[in-house]
Amino acid sequence: MELNFTIEGGDFTQAGQASSRVKKVLKQLGVDTKCIKSIVIALYEAEVNVVAHAYKGHIKIQIDKDKISVVITDEGPGIPDIEMAMTEGFSTASKKVREMGFGAGMGLPNIKKNTDEMTIESVVGQSTTLTMVNYF
Repeated sequence: MELNFTIEGGDFTQAGQASSRVKKVLKQLGVDTKCIKSIVIALYEAEVNVVAHAYKGHIKIQIDKDKISVVITDEGPGIPDIEMAMTEGFSTASKKVREMGFGAGMGLPNIKKNTDEMTIESVVGQSTTLTMVNYF
């Protein structure tokens, strides 16, 4: 099964729609609740990152019988130092985003903690692609 979503940068009212939909689908498929929780946390964090940092993004989700694969590609500023961005507490979020309660610098570390596999590729000034895999 494949699901696709579009994310608009700056639109925090839409953040979480993909993770909410995926949660419902995985419950219907009988996936373990602990596994669903990890997937939903990672996907929500990724959605918020796109909303907070990029102009727009696309999520492609592939659900197979033994795993879920998620690829999130955005158009935005990119990540100049991925290793630094993976550090808990490191954030490049704007003051406005922080005032809304986001941008604490836990997004990428939380994604890593809640996925079985995670890769990030980024081109500064163009885009970032995040790939996550969780096995059921």
